[in-house]
Amino acid sequence: MTVEVQLFAAFAAYLPAGSRAGAAVLEVPDGATVADVARRLGLPADLAQVVLVNGRDAAPEQLLAPGDVVAIFPPLAGGRTRRQDPSASRDGRA
Repeated sequence: MTVEVQLFAAFAAYLPAGSRAGAAVLEVPDGATVADVARRLGLPADLAQVVLVNGRDAAPEQLLAPGDVVAIFPPLAGGRTRRQDPSASRDGRA
C-alpha cells in the first residue's frame, strides 16, 4: 500500500532522494505503523516527535491505511517557562 509522508524542518533531510516539497510517497506493507515509517526513513528514535495521520494526533503504534498522510515534526520548543516581571530587570533586581 502507499502512504504519503511529510517531514518538516530538519527532518526533511531524511526523505528519500527525489522527494519534493518535504513530502514523499512510500510503499509500505499492510499492517505498517507510524513507527515503521519513521524507522524506514532513519529518523532518530531518541527524539520526541509530533506525528499526525490525516491531520490527527497519532501514536507510534497506529496502523496505517492506504492513502494515509503521515506528517512528522521534530521536537518543538520555545517560549519562556516562567513569567518574569519586566520591572525587575530595570531596577537591577533579578
